[in-house]
Amino acid sequence: MEELKQRILREGQVLPGGILKVDGFVNHQVDPALMMACGHAFAAAFAKVGATKIFTLEISGIAPALTTAIALNLPLVYARKTKPVTMPDLVLMTSAPSHTKNRMVDIMTSPEYLGRGERVLIIDDFLASGQTTRALIRLVQGAGSTVVGIGALIEKTFEGGRESLEDVGAPIVALAQITSLEGGIHLA
Repeated sequence: MEELKQRILREGQVLPGGILKVDGFVNHQVDPALMMACGHAFAAAFAKVGATKIFTLEISGIAPALTTAIALNLPLVYARKTKPVTMPDLVLMTSAPSHTKNRMVDIMTSPEYLGRGERVLIIDDFLASGQTTRALIRLVQGAGSTVVGIGALIEKTFEGGRESLEDVGAPIVALAQITSLEGGIHLA
């Protein structure tokens, strides 16, 4: 998606440790018009997968997942990193590494909202190593549901996430692909 790519080139910053900072329009301050365009792009790409729910991880995945849910007229469920008192005692839980926190984080969701037999479209901000997406897949499968698609705003192709998820058998769509962060941002 050209508009997203141009914003990454203009405003993205490469930080130590292979971190791409896109806080000005995705992760901290959200550009609603850009996210709506991304949601419509995901909706077009996944129109035929028969999704019944959109699933993501708080917090950075919520904006693109919400706009995709709006475009597809589907409910959005997001996995949480901390358990609120309103969540039932029995939850679906796993853990995933956080690039930005530099540690493992627990992620969980309530079986009230992600139940058996759903056809789940996962939408997130980044696809890098695939470990966070794999954790979301574990939650979906633990609920007795099926992943029917995986979408990422930005894929860091050099981290091998797409290849690590091939066994899922679901289409993977990235709206912008970064091939390298060596000496700047290099897009596919």
